[in-house]
Amino acid sequence: MTALTGAPERELISIDRECVLHPLLSSEVSDRVVMVSGDGCTLTDAGGREYLDATGGLWLAQVGHGRAELADAAAAQMRRIEYFTSFWEFTNEPAVRLAQRLLEIAPPSAGRVFYTSGGSEGDDAAIKMARMYFHRRGEPERNWILSRREAYHGIAYGGGSATGVDVYRNGFGPLLPNFHHLTPPWPYRHELFDGRDPTDFLIEELESTIERIGARKIAAFIGEPVMGVAGMLVPPADYWPRVQEVLRRHGILLILDEVVTAYGRVGEWFAATRFGLTPDIVVTAKGISSGYIPLGANLVSNEVADVLGSHGGFPLGYTYNGHPTACAVGLANLEIIEREGLLQAAREMGDYLLGRLHELEDIELVGEVRGIGMMFGVELVTDRETRAPLPPPPVPLPDVLRRETGVIVRNCGHSLVLSPPLVLSRGEADRIVDAMRSVLERLAPDGSVAAA
Repeated sequence: MTALTGAPERELISIDRECVLHPLLSSEVSDRVVMVSGDGCTLTDAGGREYLDATGGLWLAQVGHGRAELADAAAAQMRRIEYFTSFWEFTNEPAVRLAQRLLEIAPPSAGRVFYTSGGSEGDDAAIKMARMYFHRRGEPERNWILSRREAYHGIAYGGGSATGVDVYRNGFGPLLPNFHHLTPPWPYRHELFDGRDPTDFLIEELESTIERIGARKIAAFIGEPVMGVAGMLVPPADYWPRVQEVLRRHGILLILDEVVTAYGRVGEWFAATRFGLTPDIVVTAKGISSGYIPLGANLVSNEVADVLGSHGGFPLGYTYNGHPTACAVGLANLEIIEREGLLQAAREMGDYLLGRLHELEDIELVGEVRGIGMMFGVELVTDRETRAPLPPPPVPLPDVLRRETGVIVRNCGHSLVLSPPLVLSRGEADRIVDAMRSVLERLAPDGSVAAA
């Protein structure tokens, strides 16, 4: 057994380069940052350098890093029973209590909870739920799934087929059939809509697609309330209500992918509540445990759940469905969010940080700043008139920011995106904006950054 001894940074980096295959990291890149501790919005690496986490990891550190309460919840549960299956008739108290709590805070359409270990599993399960629902109702031909270009729904083959981002699709061989991708609600990219009102265009496209494929062949529409990987795209206010009306009229299920947006990220427990939606299936993960342990939960309407539970039950399960330790951490995490008023904090600090980010619009290459709750995107262009996207920089802008300022952000396409922990302070928000300004003011149209 290899002990965790706090080895020297150089040794850990060498071992990592030799042994680990990282997601989305080219073999030519030699940089490694070995994180060893966290506290609130602050991270510390093995060399003792501190960073301000403006991404929440992968958009999930709702309650911040280093919360002893969550470590204690995991340890206490492990001492009782660390794991047993939740297949068949088996269950455990944390899974039961967490399901009850989730349905108390969920959109009113939710009636049952199906546990997963994360968003990719949840999206895969939701797609299978929609198809199985219609199969058991005697409509097996209803197996088409509508999604959107630039959407992100995980990297498993089901969710990956719904994903509309090329880098997650190219080279993986044929993906699943019967998926159709629609235009994303991206008002800043007005060229997508032929000069028309974006929502009018998108609804007409949706209606014509349903007519072309046939409503009785379509099982579900899956969509992120706010498109994260696409660059934090906040849709027009009338977009989601009008989409839901079309789907209801045609008997098509609505799967809301709230892997990023749920559990306070948009200033409500769920974005469905903020947008006034009653989805048939809500996919959640990430913020349900603030990333302290892998956990996800699909919230399913009673109508759909009753069909899935018939005929011998729903024939899909994961080894860690309803994992007792994960559910205990999830319960404790939701208690922190409620006790510390982090929904309101997300709204108030979100408004403050968004206002500060708008100040960056005086920089010539900043095309648009957008945000909702604690989700923000800064879209970069080479020309404000044409809105031509900024080309990929020679050195990614997040790398420049991290090295020069210690602030960690993420790039998605030609946008910088932020999703800090909900415990972010005003001083930390100011530091983020000041750091971004210090780099963006030196940004050239070819994506390079002049020396400081």
